[in-house]
Amino acid sequence: MTKALTKAPRPASHGVGIRAIGGHVPSRVVTNADLEKSLETTDAWISEHIGITTRRWSGPDERTSDLGAAALLDACARAGVDPDSIDLLICGTFTPDHMLPAAAVAIARKLGLSGVPGFDVNSGGCPGGTFALDVGAKYLMSGQYRRIAVVLADTTTKTLDPEDRTVGVIFGDAAACYLLEPCAPGTGMTPALLRSDPSAYETAFIKREERTWSTDGSGKLSGFGNNFMHMHGRSVRNFALDTMPNFVLELLEHHAMTVDDIDLIIFHQANYHLIHLLMEKIGLPADRTLTNVERLGNTSGAGVPLVLREAVDSGRVKPGDTVVLASFGAGMSHGGTVIKWTAEDDFLAPVA
Repeated sequence: MTKALTKAPRPASHGVGIRAIGGHVPSRVVTNADLEKSLETTDAWISEHIGITTRRWSGPDERTSDLGAAALLDACARAGVDPDSIDLLICGTFTPDHMLPAAAVAIARKLGLSGVPGFDVNSGGCPGGTFALDVGAKYLMSGQYRRIAVVLADTTTKTLDPEDRTVGVIFGDAAACYLLEPCAPGTGMTPALLRSDPSAYETAFIKREERTWSTDGSGKLSGFGNNFMHMHGRSVRNFALDTMPNFVLELLEHHAMTVDDIDLIIFHQANYHLIHLLMEKIGLPADRTLTNVERLGNTSGAGVPLVLREAVDSGRVKPGDTVVLASFGAGMSHGGTVIKWTAEDDFLAPVA
């Protein structure tokens, strides 16, 4: 069924609330012991330096849109709404099924959504948990849309060189979906603070080059052909420790807040130990954050919303709590937003 024309924009007299968060991870579990068989690494080294024990890898025929569609359906089920009620579909990804059309359109196609506008946001993968979310929030604030799905989905492991241990031990695949709806003024999300550092352009990027197998010299391909993930881990770590603590403090100052006002802060799930070092640097105890990187690996832009989903499910986040989301990644792009968690009765009238 084709959707009716979207209503004309109206003045923004509401906030932006996260009505539900959906998630989906592939069924294949890859342990450190599994990686010991194919890479020159050990469980002890991975645990000590990265803090990951397991991660999820997509199957050969699982695409980014498959993960994204499942996450969107989960978000709608949690909110008790029909996917047909979505006015706008945004997908944050750097691994679309094809270079074009957008992964958002592929997701809509798989769910049978007709007439729903969809587009992608490529903010460098990992920063998408705040960048794509802020794009969705701004569209909702326009008054033109009443229910927006912001999907974060990547099949990062399909960009890996099977012989490259520097990235092979870190990443997993996953998808998450923020379902955004208008809420009462003074609740929900605040405008994000977004930055990029072009001087670090090649710190983490997809490198297009010919590669060969070390065994016989034959040509090697990733799941995306001659495109391979490349990352200088120490530079990413140094950037995070040098930049993110002051960035979080600047974000809080912008909203006339201090770290004592934070009930929960969720960082990009890059490295278990790195996250706890960041907590020490900003002066917060470890119990003010949650992680899933130790179980799921670095899941790119989906990491932040998946942790937030777990926090909501476990009761760690309650209405009125102050939640900070902070992400960073390729292009050394980094973003943060402050959320006053929305109560059920703070959401405005549902879509008719």
